[in-house]
Parts: sequence; C-alpha cells; structure tokens
Amino acid sequence: MPPRAPLRRRLLTLTSDLGAAYSAQVKAVLVRSVAPDRILELTHDLPARGVAEAAFLLRAIGVRFPAGTVHLAVVDPGVGGWRAPLAIACADGSCLIGPDNGLLVPLAQALGDPRAYRIDERRLRRDPRVGTTFDARDVFAPAAAQVARGGRPSSLGPRIRPVDLSLPEARRRGGTIDGTTVHIDRFGNVITNVPTGWVPPGAERLRIRIGAVRRSVPWATSYEQIGAGRLGALGSSFGTVELAVAEGNAARRLRTRVGAPVRVVVERRSALNR
Repeated sequence: MPPRAPLRRRLLTLTSDLGAAYSAQVKAVLVRSVAPDRILELTHDLPARGVAEAAFLLRAIGVRFPAGTVHLAVVDPGVGGWRAPLAIACADGSCLIGPDNGLLVPLAQALGDPRAYRIDERRLRRDPRVGTTFDARDVFAPAAAQVARGGRPSSLGPRIRPVDLSLPEARRRGGTIDGTTVHIDRFGNVITNVPTGWVPPGAERLRIRIGAVRRSVPWATSYEQIGAGRLGALGSSFGTVELAVAEGNAARRLRTRVGAPVRVVVERRSALNR
C-alpha cells in the first residue's frame, strides 16, 4: 500500500451551537482529511438558534485568526429547508463555510471582498448522507475539508448573493446613545453595541435604560471597582459598553435579553454634585 500523502497544513476552525455529541461527529469527518493539529474547536456553545448573536461573536473571534484560515461555523435553525449551503472566499485568502442565513456575513465583510458560492453537494467527496437535518456533518464538514486541503471555494458551486445580515449599530444624538443588547455571556454580563470610545475620558457614571429598568451606574475599569453585588458599567473585551453585576448576573438584575434596546447617557459632573 503506497504511503499516505502528507496533509496540507491550512488552519481550520470549528464553531457551532451543536454541543458536544453533535460536534464530535463533525470533527470525525474533518480529521479523516485534515491534520488534527490544524483543527481548532473554538466553541460549541454559541446561542442555540441565535443567528444574529452568533454572527456578532463569530466576527469578534474570526478577525483575530491568520490570513488563509478556513472557518466552519454552524448555527442553523433552517437546516433541511430552503436556505443554501454556503462558502465565502475573502480577500485575505480565508474561507467561511456554513449556512446561508446571515451567520457568516459580518465576518466575511470584516475580512474584505467576500465572494459567495452555493455548495453543490455533488461536488463533495463525502460519505452518503444520513438523514436531512445534519448538514454540519454531511455537507459543511466535507466542503471545509476540501478547501483546507487546497481546494478553491469557487470549485464548490456557482456564485450567489448571500442572505444579508447587518448587525445593529448604535446611534448618538447629542449626549444620548441608543444601542442594543447584542450578547449575554455565561456570567450574565450584558454586552451592548455601544462603542466604549463613545464614553468620554473622565466619565464617572452612566444613566442607562433597558426596557422599563432605569439605573444610574458607575463607569468602572474592573469588576472589583464596581464592588461585589453592585451593578456597574465598563468597557468589554469586544470594545463596547458592558453592564455587569460584580460576582452576580446583570441580565437577571436588569430583566433583559439579546435584542433589547439600550439607552445610555453620560451624566454630567454638575449633575453628580447635586
């Protein structure tokens, strides 16, 4: 038997909402074609069926990887339906594989010059399908493996215009900022889309409104500075304003969810001294 050809060493990331059991089956397909040390499982606890929140997180994660990385990402509530299987080639040589439901678009736009292709299953080297509701294993993983081994995204199928998904952007009017809750992390911290840079240097407190809840909270640089059990605001690792209860759960305290509108007003020093 001739020696096996060496595997191409292109980095492949795997991100999903699938949990452990389903993601293990996806990885089993990948390791037969891609060197295991070139597969990075980033997370499998993305918000279940939460496409917009997952797209925000995928963009934040994916832009930090080297040029030429293959990103396989799956949050796919429409699996088995009319949505297309998608491959997107980007300017830096990276390729994104996943469902055409908007999940991949924010990262693709951040990487630049996205060109999208509908994956034709007849062009894939893969095992026979089992069922119709596991495209992550039966379609996306074989497609990602082909690209990771040197295949061109354009060889997977015809060009298409992908489903757009524009993440919400915060707006400023005078001293008032209107934004959105875009992520709630496992600690209950509320991540907004309000850029941290919009809070001026020297700010001490913010007035916030989320739904019917209104609070005046300290603007801090650490959870310790906020104080155990207290609600405060600080700059998140995403570069946006985060609301947190130190050693507690801000989402529960504020009775909020992803997609809830957020209003932020920086309190003037004169108001603080009244």
